[in-house]
Amino acid sequence: MTSTTATRVAAGITSSGSRVGSIGLWLVMLAQLMLVLDATVVNVALPHIATDLHFTRAELSWVLNGYALAFGGLLLLGGRIGDVYGRRRTFLIGVAAFTVFSLLGGLATSPLLLVVARALQGLGAAFAAPSVLALITTSARDDAARNRALALFSAIASMGGALGLILGGLLTDLTSWRWTLFINVPIGVVVLITVPRLVAETPRRPGRFDLVGAVTATGGAVAIVWALIQAGDAGWSSPRTIGGLAVGAVLIAILAFTERRVAHPLLRPQLLRSPSRVAALAAMAATYAGMLAMFFLMVQYLQDDLHLTPLVTGLAFLPMPLSIFAMSRIVPRLVERFGAVRLVILGAALRVVAFLPLTQLGPDTPFMIVMAALLGTGISAGLTFMPLTTLALRNVEAEHAGSASGLFQTMQQLGGAVGLAIVASTYAAFAVPNDFLTGGRAGFWSATILSAVALAAVLGLVIKRRQAV
Repeated sequence: MTSTTATRVAAGITSSGSRVGSIGLWLVMLAQLMLVLDATVVNVALPHIATDLHFTRAELSWVLNGYALAFGGLLLLGGRIGDVYGRRRTFLIGVAAFTVFSLLGGLATSPLLLVVARALQGLGAAFAAPSVLALITTSARDDAARNRALALFSAIASMGGALGLILGGLLTDLTSWRWTLFINVPIGVVVLITVPRLVAETPRRPGRFDLVGAVTATGGAVAIVWALIQAGDAGWSSPRTIGGLAVGAVLIAILAFTERRVAHPLLRPQLLRSPSRVAALAAMAATYAGMLAMFFLMVQYLQDDLHLTPLVTGLAFLPMPLSIFAMSRIVPRLVERFGAVRLVILGAALRVVAFLPLTQLGPDTPFMIVMAALLGTGISAGLTFMPLTTLALRNVEAEHAGSASGLFQTMQQLGGAVGLAIVASTYAAFAVPNDFLTGGRAGFWSATILSAVALAAVLGLVIKRRQAV
């Protein structure tokens, strides 16, 4: 075996050639799409789930939150396990768990069983997702191939939420809400059968496992995500919210203290010493916060105010995934020509412009304005996600790609939790019974401000660079 071939096999491409490796990575990204879809696919099915399983209004939110809590809280742990024990192995274990608990969730006969199944789905997703991005970044033949793969991954990550709403509406209207979970089973089985044949295992890394880092990182992330998720119902000043944030902050502080003193840390402090990476992580968190907040509000507007069916509600989001996919075809070339930072600034500014009309929604607002906002959001996401991924993973050593990927995706999940909590609280503060628009407009202002924070994060990086020159 030549040294080049050996390197490619070690990176995760099978020795049968780059074509086979490419097919393997497509299947890995199909699994990533499944994981991303599951964050929103049950959204439009929630009224049907509540009726069928007799959920109370308070319990119903945990169909979404149980998944987000486990997914966001365990991503760092999943990334580190992939680095140490092999990324393909960890990926397949995560997909297997996700598939099994998707089936059990679809068969659930009580609220408790469904929420537990959703949380265990999140556990599987947290193990699988960091390895997806790590396999992509370490398997590319060159920078151009890496940018193309990252563009496709970013398109999947950014359009998955909108596609989940479309697929959820379609399955709920034509079959049953249970198929929003059953649909994962055949996809998972195909991935589990084919990926071992097409993607080689990455080598195991020597070293001890950082138990203190695993406990503090996972516990801190879970506490913060939990506090933010329930803040919309309990209130930002409630003891539960403040206590959860305080516990999370203490655990993260312990993590920061210990990770500088262990030989093989779960989260390498060096990952946070790059200004461009920190700016990318902050921008990604704020971007995801604004987008998920917009999804949350838009679904209610389309169903409660415009009285659209779940299927039509899902189809209304179609401009987003179409525009994101179209942008994914050209963004790699734009990054090579203009640089990642400029595209992020353009995309963040466009998203703020797209959200502004939604803050002025009224009874007579033309539907084309709503569609234009969704189209602008899709284009902005297409411009933003791949460059942010590039900035976050730039100059990361191959052996730490899983940890960096876990950190990046943790920021996505934390950002989404923050966005939903802020918007839910804002909406509740201004809500008027039987009138979505009053509270909805305030919520859209919150989403717009979150998007402006993403823009400010990257502009701050540009200003700092110019001052240094």
